[in-house]
Amino acid sequence: MRSHISRTTLVFALALAFGIAGCASSGGSSSRPAGSSSTRIVRAELATLPDMDAFLAIERLRPRWLQSRSGDIVQLYIDGSRRSNVRDLQTLRIGEVEQMEYMSSNDATTRYGTGHAGGAVLVTSRR
Repeated sequence: MRSHISRTTLVFALALAFGIAGCASSGGSSSRPAGSSSTRIVRAELATLPDMDAFLAIERLRPRWLQSRSGDIVQLYIDGSRRSNVRDLQTLRIGEVEQMEYMSSNDATTRYGTGHAGGAVLVTSRR
């Protein structure tokens, strides 16, 4: 009985240690600049891609933003103005962009109304 308890305790202790180590390693030591996340690209991160347009930058940095979800495409807003096609990002040079953000379909629908089942990309230009 004693060996069963100690094995169980050992397994639990190892699982706890690996869990804590995993959480600690995924914390603040990200390779992304401050302010960037899986849903936001900031100017400092865009500066690493100076000769690209905004569409190519998203393809390189956050390709999942552009993937169709259940056949629905992502909607595009530039400085709060809705655009007809996400390909309009190809006309926007990186130097003109302050930040880009992805909104999930739920968040985009709450903010902008129906027609955002694929989510939305919000672009804030440098003014």
